[in-house]
Amino acid sequence: MTLTLFRKLLRDARVGLVVTALLLAAFQCLWAKITSRILSELSPFFTQLASFGGKSITDVQDKVFQGPGQIVRTLFGGERIDLERAMDMLSIGYVHPLVQTIFCIWAVGRASGAIAGELDRGTMELLLAQPLSRTRLILAHFCVDLVLIPILCLSLWAGTCLGTWLVGPIHLTAPPDEAPTGVLSFRLGPIEYQSPIVFRAEPESPQEQARRLHIDLAAFGPSLWAVGGLLFAISGYTIALSACGRYRWRVLGLAVFVTLVQFLVNVVGQMWDVLEWLRPFTIFYYYQPQEIILGKPWPVILPALAVLYSVGAAGYATALWVFTRRDLPAPL
Repeated sequence: MTLTLFRKLLRDARVGLVVTALLLAAFQCLWAKITSRILSELSPFFTQLASFGGKSITDVQDKVFQGPGQIVRTLFGGERIDLERAMDMLSIGYVHPLVQTIFCIWAVGRASGAIAGELDRGTMELLLAQPLSRTRLILAHFCVDLVLIPILCLSLWAGTCLGTWLVGPIHLTAPPDEAPTGVLSFRLGPIEYQSPIVFRAEPESPQEQARRLHIDLAAFGPSLWAVGGLLFAISGYTIALSACGRYRWRVLGLAVFVTLVQFLVNVVGQMWDVLEWLRPFTIFYYYQPQEIILGKPWPVILPALAVLYSVGAAGYATALWVFTRRDLPAPL
């Protein structure tokens, strides 16, 4: 009976799974194209302009991302991300607000209807009339997450690989502009000397350029553990709310509110010291795929992953404990 229920739940989720997987893969393909365009055409242009004024591209980035621009930089990973490197730019696609929104919509939407949805539709009584325990019902939903979450993670990685393949290697295609000229003038007593000068950008060595534009697709694979942890954590506490609720729309609204508050606290806390101490109480604080992609040591990453998966496991344990002990309301 558990296997039959498991297959039913997979059939119910297949449309949402296909749509979500396609959206994630399509966005990664789009982001690969955006990365190529920025690094091959726009970045050399701004680098050259900065060098003409005696500045570095880092100085330009710091100026652009001051004030309101700091919000954009925070959403893209903060100051640790170098927008001149291909790997850093591609990693933004894994923490982009749109991608995280898709994660939340899928996880909250599926888990909120797991228990409360059946009660709201009046089908829970018919379901439990079968030789099926409440424990097996929660277990079936847990097994569905074990199957669907890896599929979504792989769709994200597949989109990155496909987009990178379609775009091809990144080459600097921006034509060099004519260097601006000036006049160097100095006076020594009655003698005045003037000499024309040309401001030229310091060329980048081929080795440095190759390292900056190199893309290692294998480095994105381990980051899927963080993606899966975020999806599992959201599904976990949402199904716990679903086990406590009676109406799906109420559970859905509460889960969306809780998730949105966590996201805002984590973002605002990076810019406002007053809220910074609240960030560790949000699951988004522990979502760190960029650090994994960019080679941060695993002893630093593992505690964050442990928190995400622990939140998901605690959510399912809470749902099991509540659902097996509560009195179910009669269908309306």
